[in-house]
Amino acid sequence: MRVSVSEAKGQLTELVKRAEAGDEVILTRHGHEVARLVPIAPAPSADSRRALMERIRAAAAAKARPGPDAARSQDFLYGDDGMPG
Repeated sequence: MRVSVSEAKGQLTELVKRAEAGDEVILTRHGHEVARLVPIAPAPSADSRRALMERIRAAAAAKARPGPDAARSQDFLYGDDGMPG
């Protein structure tokens, strides 16, 4: 739905209700799009954030490959004295 800014002034409450219901409301000025009314997405709950983090950890664990510990992965570059070899 496209509405001019001047028309929107008189029907803002109705336009907000339509945007909340999922309608796309675009405000125009001189025929050019200048703004869009959209509903605000609800903030994720603590439980949903926790579940997302668990999914990310599980995906990372599935991608992990066996091999040397990252802390020791470049030890071959140094001699027994700790100097570059």
